[in-house]
Amino acid sequence: MIRIAIANQKGGVGKTTTAINIATALAATGWKTLLIDLDPQGNASTGIGVAAADRGASSYDLLVDQAPLSACVVPTRIPLLDLVPATVDLSGAEVELVSVANRTDRLRDALAGESGYDVCFIDCPPSLGLLTLNAMAAADTLLVPLQCEFFALEGLSQLLTTVERVQQRFNPALGIVGIALTMFDRRNRLTDQVAEDVRSCLGQLVFETVIPRNVRLSEAPSHGLPALVYDHNCSGSRAYMALARELIGRLPARRMAA
Repeated sequence: MIRIAIANQKGGVGKTTTAINIATALAATGWKTLLIDLDPQGNASTGIGVAAADRGASSYDLLVDQAPLSACVVPTRIPLLDLVPATVDLSGAEVELVSVANRTDRLRDALAGESGYDVCFIDCPPSLGLLTLNAMAAADTLLVPLQCEFFALEGLSQLLTTVERVQQRFNPALGIVGIALTMFDRRNRLTDQVAEDVRSCLGQLVFETVIPRNVRLSEAPSHGLPALVYDHNCSGSRAYMALARELIGRLPARRMAA
């Protein structure tokens, strides 16, 4: 199972929207996909149509109580896509885990040996706290959504520094599969300037596909649907499908069942 953390400590960059729609796109192409909601706000769970009342065991139970992964997984309405939902209990996990010896390894231990999925996406909270560290310690690689604005560049620098520290202390094999430019508005000159600056600094690490500002992407979560299902032909959905194709091209070949 390929494990991909979707992380950026800055909020409002399209991280959860990216997690939902990329996971949906890979499931639609035949990848058995798991999405883990590691954000106490639970937006990925809501946005994919799993209501709070339908969330039993959650990512909190997975990390704090060390419940087995199979007990925390719920199916979604998307074929081949399962979810480990988040509840408000997760907001207390960092405090509860702070005195635990292996506090950064809880998610890695929970996913160890899991072979029922081709790929696992981990939607991280907008911070660099213990939950995000768990995701980075468990992940093979990171996908970083980056909003095309000035302050996002400062946040990216912080994130890259954190990745280096995680590589040194917890997960030497952690890589970055790519940086996805989100909320792209060609009418705004600053958007183009930020995109150019990021590409000049990070080169091919930046995906060619950019995710535009699109009202349908914003509407879809209120219906409990990925944008790819809510309106598969809108510009945002088409962009996420293109991004998924790029991502697949950067991942190891999927092992087919015998």
